[in-house]
Amino acid sequence: MKKVLLLLADGFEAVEASVFTDVLGWNKLEGDGTTLVVTAGLHDRLKCTWNFTVIPEITLDSVKVDDYDALAIPGGFEEAGFYNDAYDSRFSKIIQEFHAQGKWIATICVAALTLGKAGVLEGRKATTYDHPTSIRKSQLREFGAHVMEQQIVVDGNLITSCNPATAFDVAFTLLEKLTSLENTLHVKELMGFTRKA
Repeated sequence: MKKVLLLLADGFEAVEASVFTDVLGWNKLEGDGTTLVVTAGLHDRLKCTWNFTVIPEITLDSVKVDDYDALAIPGGFEEAGFYNDAYDSRFSKIIQEFHAQGKWIATICVAALTLGKAGVLEGRKATTYDHPTSIRKSQLREFGAHVMEQQIVVDGNLITSCNPATAFDVAFTLLEKLTSLENTLHVKELMGFTRKA
């Protein structure tokens, strides 16, 4: 079984979290059956960007990185307090431990900044929220990342993306890295992403 820790900061975007639970959940039931998602956060209750409350399965203080094969992190909004958790030293420590073990780390949109804050993007290729009015790409550069003009960037064990529209593709990329291209294409077809009308 490939266990994926879905790391949630207060103020996370629900849609960016749900792609991981859906894609990896579909794989568990309809694909090769090898993926399991466990949700975790710093608190026993978390509020999404748009205000509904989520109860993670575990809190970070009980996470043993050795028990997991990958880490997934959705982005969120500063106005919803996302960076309070996302830049917390306990959040960074988990990222550092996954990275030190060379495990896959998949982020969506501004969650790439959590990797930068944790110090794992120095000299690495990455991307983050890419709207022309946004400061996020310059912030990513300040963390030492080589910011790429791509929708999704894979550099070693790190997957970053540029906006919420990439969310499903990030989840499928992670599924492919954990299983196989053949299995991922099978799950995509079952979910209707590649089926002809």
